[in-house]
Amino acid sequence: MSKRQEILDKVTVIDHPVVARDLSILRDNTTGTAEFRAALGRIATILAYFALKDLPLRETIIETPITKTEGCEIDTEIIIVPILRAGLSLVDAIINFILDAKVGHLGMYRDEETHEPVDYYSNLPDGVKDGLVLVVDPMLATGGSADDAIGFMKNQGANNIRFISLIAAPEGLERISEKYPDVSIITAAVDEKLNSDAFIVPGLGDAGDRYFGTT
Repeated sequence: MSKRQEILDKVTVIDHPVVARDLSILRDNTTGTAEFRAALGRIATILAYFALKDLPLRETIIETPITKTEGCEIDTEIIIVPILRAGLSLVDAIINFILDAKVGHLGMYRDEETHEPVDYYSNLPDGVKDGLVLVVDPMLATGGSADDAIGFMKNQGANNIRFISLIAAPEGLERISEKYPDVSIITAAVDEKLNSDAFIVPGLGDAGDRYFGTT
């Protein structure tokens, strides 16, 4: 088995016709801001579904119009941590499933020369030690920002972390899966490679700029 296949076996890659269609919309250079946002939102909902599919439950008793019966509630706190600013595009889809999820923020930008992240802001809610922490960023390229964010969350005491991305490069997947084997990765696509500027190929450009209309 190849090293790449070993890494992919540890990653949840969403194989779904709606995802395939919407990825094509996102990749298309002619797609406008409104259509880009809509397509990203649809994929984000599917990513959220898979990221939350095995949450622990606790039993409750509820009363239907007919009788009492067993019900259930989510038995862990959910903390969403978007890597600013592009990660904000994935937050609402998760909140639609978990209305009381807490949201923290990690601010980073990519140094254009080193291609490594530079931290500039952090604001986290309580509960990261015992809850499920979902670190979200549309692009997993070199893995620098994800590495920095996951390491930061672990330093804050987070024990249960999942990373959600829209598109991942093999280089980023290798970096995160080898350094943090306990962190699950959920993504909609694994692309071919990084180019000399550390952009994902074929990719879709800068997800943050295209989502927020700042291109």
